Amino acid sequence: MDSDLEVTELDSPVQSSDDSDLVLLLVPTGRRLISGLLGLNVVVLGSALVVGHALNPAGLRNQEPRVLILLLMGVSLVWMQWYLLCARRKPGLCVHKDHHAGGIPVTSVLMVFAAFSLLLYVCRIGYFINTRECKPAAEVLSPFIEAPFLILQTYLLWAHSKDCIQKLKISSRSGLMVILSADLLLWLNAVTEDTIHEEMELDKQGSLHLSVKNSSLTQVPDPAGFANSTLCRCSASASCLAFRKAIEILYPFHLEYYLMVGCMIYVMWKNVGRRMSPSEPHVAQKLTLNVVYEGGIFYGLVFGGLVLLTGIIIFILYQVYVSRPHLHHTAFLLFYAYHLVVLPVMSLCSLAGMLIHTLERRASEGGHNPTRSLDVTLLLAAALGQLALSYFSLVAALAVGTEGPLGDLDLSYSLLSLLELILQNIFIIKGLHRHPSLLAKTREKRWSNIFKPKKKFTDSVQEEKKTDLSLLEGKTSSAVQKHDGKKTWKKTAIQELCAFLILSNVMLWIIPAFGVHPQFENGFGKRFFGFSAWFVLVNLVQPLGVFYRMHSVGALMELLLNA
Repeated sequence: MDSDLEVTELDSPVQSSDDSDLVLLLVPTGRRLISGLLGLNVVVLGSALVVGHALNPAGLRNQEPRVLILLLMGVSLVWMQWYLLCARRKPGLCVHKDHHAGGIPVTSVLMVFAAFSLLLYVCRIGYFINTRECKPAAEVLSPFIEAPFLILQTYLLWAHSKDCIQKLKISSRSGLMVILSADLLLWLNAVTEDTIHEEMELDKQGSLHLSVKNSSLTQVPDPAGFANSTLCRCSASASCLAFRKAIEILYPFHLEYYLMVGCMIYVMWKNVGRRMSPSEPHVAQKLTLNVVYEGGIFYGLVFGGLVLLTGIIIFILYQVYVSRPHLHHTAFLLFYAYHLVVLPVMSLCSLAGMLIHTLERRASEGGHNPTRSLDVTLLLAAALGQLALSYFSLVAALAVGTEGPLGDLDLSYSLLSLLELILQNIFIIKGLHRHPSLLAKTREKRWSNIFKPKKKFTDSVQEEKKTDLSLLEGKTSSAVQKHDGKKTWKKTAIQELCAFLILSNVMLWIIPAFGVHPQFENGFGKRFFGFSAWFVLVNLVQPLGVFYRMHSVGALMELLLNA
């Protein structure tokens, strides 16, 4: 077989003449080993520092987690400049492209998140200027390093996310792994900062409520040190208050950005040394708006827009009502009523999409595809957040009972969330593995070939191999035929369903991303597991649930484009 058609993950010392002999001795069997170990050790060390600082801020007085992240960002900036200015000029560096990586929907969402994150850094700089007397130097310096790191990384992924680097593999993998480690630690640090902030606010509210209720007590527990928290409060200036409010609004986009770029950097790392077959077809992706306009998608946009508009109204009313004690009950009723209507409809749409996929009988897209494998892994891993929260709620309901209408609504919400997540994951994963242009032949037609003469059967097999069966590795028993290109009712139905699910998932992302977490204040999980354990559980799974909704939007956009 021609060497250009081979997909090799392991290289011999003879093939990598540009690598040093010392590195070849250290890594004799695979170039991913050294970069993988580097990333693993850096992420574990950084996670220990970040979690340790979150749980015991007084123990790490020199801002060690922030210093490590700043160091990683500095190394990443040097490597990205080297790659963009020097390495890209080397002949034959990126002769292969992974056309599945860095699609138009993904890069478009990436640009939006990058813009909001950059605006967040501007607000953080303004906020730190107003509170510079009580902030450590590493924290004040952080936005000035994160901003160029974000800009350069966004440009790298926008322009070169499809690169399959063929030379300088060890240095490229190591550099990409350092960037990935920085992204993961920045995300973890952002999650813990947001978590600790919410925990301090809840503890403060609880302490104030307890002190008012039990005015005879002379001491009120202050585990978070709220007596000293006045030092870092905003002054009476309107600018400080505006910057702080802007940070709270833009924070969810900041969290999603680092998760998304981490996934894209991981795909680039996996694609180092990967060689694509010249016969692999590349279907040009159209802009989503053009597909919607030319495809005549109407019902999915109308009903999805209705879900989105209603959700925004519910979101605003919830934020207004939940801040008033006498309207707490109404706020929770609005939240659960909205979800108990939307989740069953989304489940039915996913079920209908699965049935249409079965009727359409598209050929499966075989072969090794890091992007597709990562999409499926992220969908399943991110869904574990809501699944865990739902199952823990079920256990608490069995143990202590629902205890009232709100408990019944919470239990119903948990059950419907389980059903919707399972059906939507099956629909998306099955759709991602469909070939964009090839249809599987019927079983009867394949069995009829058995009774043909041997010579004709051999000729037909050779003929079919010419129709690009190299994409269907492991599917040699499945004959395929070219799609006629005509738009059928099945394609229209899939596009309508995807449009509706995209808008619905966007709304289900907005609601928890901007602070609507009724599980903190209402629910039997807190009563059964205890406040501390339940609070930790909710804060661990909520970011995963938010990421799942955003990642499912990207996957559904791809299904819409390739329907």
